Amino acid sequence: MRVLVTGGAGFIGSNFLLESVPVRPQDHFVNVDALTYAANIQNLDALRGATNYEFHRLDLRDREETVRTVERAAPDVVIHFAAESHVDRSILGPAAFIESNILGTFHLLEAIRTRPSGSVLFHHVSTDEVYGSLGPTGHFVETTPYDPSSPYSASKAASDHLVRAYHRTYGLRTRVTNCSNNYGPFQFPEKLIPLMIRNALAGLPLPVYGKGDNVRDWLYVSDHVSAIWAVIERGRDGETYNVGGNNESTNLALVERLCRSVARATGRADEELLRLITFVKDRPGHDHRYAIDADKIKRECGWSPTETPESGLARTVDWYLSHQDWVASITSGEYKKWLEMNYSERTGS
Repeated sequence: MRVLVTGGAGFIGSNFLLESVPVRPQDHFVNVDALTYAANIQNLDALRGATNYEFHRLDLRDREETVRTVERAAPDVVIHFAAESHVDRSILGPAAFIESNILGTFHLLEAIRTRPSGSVLFHHVSTDEVYGSLGPTGHFVETTPYDPSSPYSASKAASDHLVRAYHRTYGLRTRVTNCSNNYGPFQFPEKLIPLMIRNALAGLPLPVYGKGDNVRDWLYVSDHVSAIWAVIERGRDGETYNVGGNNESTNLALVERLCRSVARATGRADEELLRLITFVKDRPGHDHRYAIDADKIKRECGWSPTETPESGLARTVDWYLSHQDWVASITSGEYKKWLEMNYSERTGS
Protein backbone atom coordinates (compact mmCIF):
# COMPACT_ATOMS: atom_id res chain seq x y z
CA MET A 1 0.00 0.00 0.00
CA ARG A 2 0.89 3.63 -0.45
CA VAL A 3 -0.06 5.37 2.82
CA LEU A 4 -0.44 9.16 3.04
CA VAL A 5 -0.21 10.39 6.64
CA THR A 6 -1.19 13.97 7.49
CA GLY A 7 0.24 15.54 10.63
CA GLY A 8 2.91 12.86 10.88
CA ALA A 9 5.33 15.13 12.75
CA GLY A 10 2.86 15.66 15.58
CA PHE A 11 2.43 13.59 18.71
CA ILE A 12 0.18 10.75 17.55
CA GLY A 13 1.29 10.92 13.92
CA SER A 14 4.99 10.57 14.71
CA ASN A 15 4.32 7.61 17.02
CA PHE A 16 2.25 6.04 14.25
CA LEU A 17 5.07 6.40 11.72
CA LEU A 18 7.85 5.33 14.11
CA GLU A 19 5.94 2.13 14.89
CA SER A 20 4.66 1.43 11.35
CA VAL A 21 7.42 2.26 8.86
CA PRO A 22 10.05 -0.23 10.16
CA VAL A 23 7.66 -3.19 10.44
CA ARG A 24 5.82 -2.66 7.15
CA PRO A 25 8.61 -2.52 4.52
CA GLN A 26 6.12 -3.59 1.85
CA ASP A 27 4.19 -0.32 2.33
CA HIS A 28 5.34 3.17 1.32
CA PHE A 29 4.59 6.04 3.72
CA VAL A 30 4.31 9.69 2.66
CA ASN A 31 4.23 12.10 5.61
CA VAL A 32 2.86 15.62 5.11
CA ASP A 33 2.87 18.20 7.89
CA ALA A 34 2.68 21.98 8.11
CA LEU A 35 5.25 21.90 10.95
CA THR A 36 3.37 24.23 13.23
CA TYR A 37 4.40 24.83 16.85
CA ALA A 38 3.49 21.39 18.26
CA ALA A 39 5.00 19.38 15.41
CA ASN A 40 8.61 18.29 15.46
CA ILE A 41 10.17 16.68 12.40
CA GLN A 42 13.11 15.65 14.59
CA ASN A 43 10.77 13.15 16.24
CA LEU A 44 11.24 11.11 13.08
CA ASP A 45 15.04 11.09 12.96
CA ALA A 46 14.97 7.30 13.39
CA LEU A 47 13.36 7.02 9.93
CA ARG A 48 16.18 8.78 8.08
CA GLY A 49 17.38 6.53 5.30
CA ALA A 50 14.23 4.40 5.30
CA THR A 51 13.48 3.58 1.68
CA ASN A 52 9.72 3.31 2.30
CA TYR A 53 9.31 6.76 3.87
CA GLU A 54 9.32 10.36 2.62
CA PHE A 55 8.36 13.75 4.05
CA HIS A 56 6.85 16.82 2.41
CA ARG A 57 5.91 20.05 4.10
CA LEU A 58 2.27 20.88 3.40
CA ASP A 59 -0.35 23.17 4.89
CA LEU A 60 -3.75 21.64 4.18
CA ARG A 61 -5.27 25.11 4.14
CA ASP A 62 -3.62 25.47 0.71
CA ARG A 63 -6.16 23.74 -1.52
CA GLU A 64 -4.14 23.70 -4.73
CA GLU A 65 -1.00 22.31 -3.09
CA THR A 66 -3.08 19.72 -1.25
CA VAL A 67 -4.53 18.48 -4.55
CA ARG A 68 -1.07 18.35 -6.13
CA THR A 69 0.38 16.48 -3.15
CA VAL A 70 -2.38 13.86 -3.20
CA GLU A 71 -1.90 13.40 -6.94
CA ARG A 72 1.85 12.88 -6.50
CA ALA A 73 1.43 10.55 -3.54
CA ALA A 74 -1.27 8.45 -5.28
CA PRO A 75 -2.28 6.90 -1.94
CA ASP A 76 -4.25 3.75 -1.33
CA VAL A 77 -4.89 4.87 2.26
CA VAL A 78 -5.00 8.35 3.81
CA ILE A 79 -4.69 8.61 7.60
CA HIS A 80 -5.72 12.09 8.68
CA PHE A 81 -4.11 13.09 11.99
CA ALA A 82 -3.44 16.74 11.16
CA ALA A 83 -5.38 19.05 13.48
CA GLU A 84 -5.09 21.83 15.99
CA SER A 85 -5.94 20.05 19.22
CA HIS A 86 -5.41 22.10 22.39
CA VAL A 87 -8.69 23.19 23.98
CA ASP A 88 -7.17 26.15 25.87
CA ARG A 89 -5.65 27.54 22.67
CA SER A 90 -9.00 27.13 20.89
CA ILE A 91 -10.67 29.27 23.56
CA LEU A 92 -8.07 32.02 23.17
CA GLY A 93 -7.86 31.87 19.37
CA PRO A 94 -10.53 29.80 17.62
CA ALA A 95 -9.77 30.92 14.05
CA ALA A 96 -6.80 28.57 13.60
CA PHE A 97 -8.98 25.62 14.62
CA ILE A 98 -11.70 26.48 12.12
CA GLU A 99 -9.15 26.92 9.33
CA SER A 100 -7.03 23.84 10.06
CA ASN A 101 -9.60 21.33 11.29
CA ILE A 102 -12.54 22.18 9.05
CA LEU A 103 -11.08 23.83 5.97
CA GLY A 104 -8.02 21.56 5.95
CA THR A 105 -10.18 18.44 6.12
CA PHE A 106 -12.42 19.78 3.35
CA HIS A 107 -9.45 20.39 1.06
CA LEU A 108 -8.14 16.90 1.72
CA LEU A 109 -11.52 15.31 1.00
CA GLU A 110 -11.81 17.32 -2.21
CA ALA A 111 -8.35 16.17 -3.28
CA ILE A 112 -9.29 12.54 -2.64
CA ARG A 113 -12.56 13.00 -4.54
CA THR A 114 -10.50 13.66 -7.69
CA ARG A 115 -8.95 10.19 -7.44
CA PRO A 116 -10.54 7.22 -9.26
CA SER A 117 -13.77 6.23 -7.51
CA GLY A 118 -13.29 3.81 -4.63
CA SER A 119 -9.50 3.75 -4.94
CA VAL A 120 -8.65 5.50 -1.65
CA LEU A 121 -9.57 4.61 1.93
CA PHE A 122 -9.80 7.75 4.07
CA HIS A 123 -9.27 7.16 7.81
CA HIS A 124 -10.23 10.19 9.87
CA VAL A 125 -8.75 10.41 13.38
CA SER A 126 -11.06 12.28 15.75
CA THR A 127 -11.80 12.74 19.44
CA ASP A 128 -14.36 11.77 22.06
CA GLU A 129 -14.73 15.47 22.88
CA VAL A 130 -17.23 15.84 20.03
CA TYR A 131 -19.81 14.08 22.24
CA GLY A 132 -19.72 16.72 24.96
CA SER A 133 -19.88 15.93 28.65
CA LEU A 134 -21.17 12.89 30.55
CA GLY A 135 -22.69 12.73 34.00
CA PRO A 136 -21.31 10.46 36.72
CA THR A 137 -22.42 7.30 34.87
CA GLY A 138 -22.65 6.06 31.29
CA HIS A 139 -20.29 5.89 28.32
CA PHE A 140 -20.02 7.39 24.86
CA VAL A 141 -21.10 5.01 22.09
CA GLU A 142 -20.77 5.57 18.37
CA THR A 143 -24.37 6.80 18.12
CA THR A 144 -24.14 9.29 21.01
CA PRO A 145 -25.41 12.68 19.72
CA TYR A 146 -22.73 15.29 19.17
CA ASP A 147 -22.69 18.11 21.72
CA PRO A 148 -19.29 19.87 21.54
CA SER A 149 -18.40 22.43 24.21
CA SER A 150 -15.28 24.21 22.89
CA PRO A 151 -14.18 25.67 19.56
CA TYR A 152 -11.75 22.74 19.31
CA SER A 153 -14.37 20.03 19.77
CA ALA A 154 -16.83 21.91 17.54
CA SER A 155 -14.25 22.06 14.75
CA LYS A 156 -13.57 18.33 15.09
CA ALA A 157 -17.31 17.61 15.09
CA ALA A 158 -17.64 19.59 11.87
CA SER A 159 -14.80 17.66 10.24
CA ASP A 160 -16.39 14.35 11.31
CA HIS A 161 -19.65 15.41 9.66
CA LEU A 162 -17.81 16.36 6.47
CA VAL A 163 -16.16 12.94 6.29
CA ARG A 164 -19.47 11.12 6.72
CA ALA A 165 -21.17 13.41 4.18
CA TYR A 166 -18.49 12.66 1.57
CA HIS A 167 -19.06 8.95 2.13
CA ARG A 168 -22.82 9.25 1.68
CA THR A 169 -22.83 11.83 -1.11
CA TYR A 170 -19.78 10.92 -3.19
CA GLY A 171 -19.18 7.32 -2.19
CA LEU A 172 -15.74 7.95 -0.68
CA ARG A 173 -14.45 5.04 1.35
CA THR A 174 -14.23 6.55 4.84
CA ARG A 175 -13.76 5.32 8.40
CA VAL A 176 -13.74 7.46 11.56
CA THR A 177 -12.19 6.75 14.94
CA ASN A 178 -13.04 8.84 18.00
CA CYS A 179 -10.41 8.32 20.68
CA SER A 180 -10.05 9.28 24.32
CA ASN A 181 -7.14 11.34 25.72
CA ASN A 182 -3.82 10.07 24.38
CA TYR A 183 -0.53 10.12 26.28
CA GLY A 184 3.00 8.83 25.72
CA PRO A 185 6.30 9.84 24.04
CA PHE A 186 6.70 13.02 21.99
CA GLN A 187 3.62 14.82 23.31
CA PHE A 188 4.03 18.59 23.30
CA PRO A 189 4.33 19.75 26.94
CA GLU A 190 1.25 21.96 26.94
CA LYS A 191 -0.90 18.84 27.48
CA LEU A 192 -1.63 17.64 31.00
CA ILE A 193 0.67 14.63 31.47
CA PRO A 194 3.91 15.99 29.93
CA LEU A 195 3.28 19.40 31.53
CA MET A 196 2.97 17.85 34.98
CA ILE A 197 6.08 15.71 34.50
CA ARG A 198 8.07 18.70 33.28
CA ASN A 199 6.92 20.98 36.10
CA ALA A 200 7.44 18.33 38.76
CA LEU A 201 11.04 17.82 37.63
CA ALA A 202 11.61 21.58 37.78
CA GLY A 203 9.85 22.07 41.11
CA LEU A 204 7.22 24.31 39.51
CA PRO A 205 3.51 24.50 40.42
CA LEU A 206 1.28 21.75 39.04
CA PRO A 207 -1.86 23.65 37.93
CA VAL A 208 -5.11 21.70 38.20
CA TYR A 209 -8.37 23.21 36.95
CA GLY A 210 -11.21 23.72 39.46
CA LYS A 211 -11.35 20.96 42.06
CA GLY A 212 -9.58 18.45 39.84
CA ASP A 213 -12.69 16.26 39.67
CA ASN A 214 -13.02 16.27 35.87
CA VAL A 215 -12.79 12.70 34.59
CA ARG A 216 -10.98 11.52 31.47
CA ASP A 217 -10.23 8.14 29.92
CA TRP A 218 -6.53 7.80 29.09
CA LEU A 219 -5.24 5.88 26.04
CA TYR A 220 -1.55 5.05 25.61
CA VAL A 221 -0.48 6.19 22.15
CA SER A 222 0.86 2.79 21.02
CA ASP A 223 -2.54 1.28 21.73
CA HIS A 224 -4.08 4.00 19.58
CA VAL A 225 -1.69 3.12 16.74
CA SER A 226 -2.72 -0.54 16.86
CA ALA A 227 -6.40 0.49 16.93
CA ILE A 228 -6.00 2.50 13.74
CA TRP A 229 -4.42 -0.44 11.94
CA ALA A 230 -7.18 -2.73 13.24
CA VAL A 231 -9.83 -0.44 11.74
CA ILE A 232 -7.95 -0.07 8.45
CA GLU A 233 -7.50 -3.82 8.09
CA ARG A 234 -10.77 -5.12 9.56
CA GLY A 235 -13.18 -2.20 9.83
CA ARG A 236 -16.10 -1.34 7.56
CA ASP A 237 -16.45 1.62 5.21
CA GLY A 238 -18.73 4.40 6.43
CA GLU A 239 -18.46 3.28 10.05
CA THR A 240 -17.29 5.00 13.24
CA TYR A 241 -15.30 3.24 15.96
CA ASN A 242 -14.69 4.56 19.48
CA VAL A 243 -11.21 3.90 20.88
CA GLY A 244 -10.67 3.99 24.64
CA GLY A 245 -8.01 2.96 27.12
CA ASN A 246 -10.19 1.49 29.89
CA ASN A 247 -8.44 3.98 32.16
CA GLU A 248 -10.82 6.51 33.74
CA SER A 249 -9.34 8.92 36.27
CA THR A 250 -10.05 12.31 37.77
CA ASN A 251 -7.46 14.89 36.83
CA LEU A 252 -6.43 15.25 40.46
CA ALA A 253 -5.93 11.51 40.96
CA LEU A 254 -3.89 11.36 37.74
CA VAL A 255 -1.63 14.24 38.82
CA GLU A 256 -1.12 12.62 42.23
CA ARG A 257 -0.13 9.34 40.53
CA LEU A 258 2.31 11.24 38.32
CA CYS A 259 3.84 12.93 41.36
CA ARG A 260 4.45 9.59 43.04
CA SER A 261 5.82 8.07 39.81
CA VAL A 262 8.26 10.96 39.23
CA ALA A 263 9.26 10.88 42.92
CA ARG A 264 9.98 7.16 42.70
CA ALA A 265 12.03 7.56 39.55
CA THR A 266 14.09 10.49 40.88
CA GLY A 267 14.53 9.42 44.50
CA ARG A 268 12.50 12.30 45.89
CA ALA A 269 9.81 12.22 48.56
CA ASP A 270 6.22 11.98 47.38
CA GLU A 271 5.18 14.94 49.54
CA GLU A 272 7.83 17.17 47.96
CA LEU A 273 5.99 16.90 44.63
CA LEU A 274 2.43 16.53 45.91
CA ARG A 275 2.67 19.91 47.65
CA LEU A 276 3.29 21.50 44.21
CA ILE A 277 -0.32 20.80 43.18
CA THR A 278 -2.09 24.14 42.76
CA PHE A 279 -5.80 24.56 42.03
CA VAL A 280 -6.52 27.25 39.44
CA LYS A 281 -9.68 28.84 38.04
CA ASP A 282 -11.60 26.41 35.86
CA ARG A 283 -11.60 27.02 32.11
CA PRO A 284 -14.84 28.01 30.29
CA GLY A 285 -17.00 25.15 29.03
CA HIS A 286 -14.91 22.51 30.79
CA ASP A 287 -16.55 19.11 30.17
CA HIS A 288 -16.94 17.17 33.40
CA ARG A 289 -16.49 13.58 32.27
CA TYR A 290 -15.57 11.53 29.20
CA ALA A 291 -15.82 7.74 29.08
CA ILE A 292 -15.58 5.46 26.06
CA ASP A 293 -17.49 2.29 25.25
CA ALA A 294 -15.04 0.52 22.93
CA ASP A 295 -17.08 -2.65 22.49
CA LYS A 296 -17.67 -2.12 18.76
CA ILE A 297 -13.98 -2.00 17.80
CA LYS A 298 -13.33 -5.04 19.99
CA ARG A 299 -16.22 -6.97 18.45
CA GLU A 300 -15.65 -6.06 14.80
CA CYS A 301 -11.88 -5.51 14.65
CA GLY A 302 -10.55 -7.64 17.49
CA TRP A 303 -8.86 -4.71 19.22
CA SER A 304 -8.39 -3.98 22.93
CA PRO A 305 -5.78 -1.83 24.70
CA THR A 306 -2.73 -3.70 25.97
CA GLU A 307 -1.23 -1.10 28.32
CA THR A 308 -2.57 -0.91 31.85
CA PRO A 309 -2.85 2.46 33.59
CA GLU A 310 0.22 1.53 35.66
CA SER A 311 2.39 0.32 32.77
CA GLY A 312 1.45 3.17 30.43
CA LEU A 313 2.21 5.90 32.95
CA ALA A 314 5.47 4.22 33.97
CA ARG A 315 6.60 4.06 30.34
CA THR A 316 5.64 7.69 29.80
CA VAL A 317 7.45 9.00 32.88
CA ASP A 318 10.56 6.96 31.98
CA TRP A 319 10.52 8.40 28.45
CA TYR A 320 10.28 12.03 29.57
CA LEU A 321 12.97 11.53 32.20
CA SER A 322 15.33 10.20 29.55
CA HIS A 323 14.37 12.85 26.97
CA GLN A 324 14.57 16.09 28.95
CA ASP A 325 16.75 17.60 26.21
CA TRP A 326 13.89 17.05 23.73
CA VAL A 327 11.45 18.86 26.00
CA ALA A 328 13.88 21.74 26.54
CA SER A 329 14.57 22.05 22.81
CA ILE A 330 10.98 22.09 21.61
CA THR A 331 9.92 24.65 24.21
CA SER A 332 12.94 26.99 24.02
CA GLY A 333 12.77 28.23 20.45
CA GLU A 334 15.82 26.23 19.39
CA TYR A 335 13.63 23.90 17.35
CA LYS A 336 12.12 26.85 15.46
CA LYS A 337 15.63 28.06 14.59
CA TRP A 338 16.59 24.58 13.41
CA LEU A 339 13.42 24.37 11.33
CA GLU A 340 14.08 27.67 9.60
CA MET A 341 17.58 26.47 8.72
CA ASN A 342 16.47 23.11 7.34
CA TYR A 343 13.07 23.69 5.73
CA SER A 344 12.08 26.65 3.61
CA GLU A 345 8.79 28.36 4.33
CA ARG A 346 7.51 27.46 0.86
CA THR A 347 4.55 25.10 1.18
CA GLY A 348 5.33 21.63 -0.10
CA SER A 349 9.10 21.90 0.23
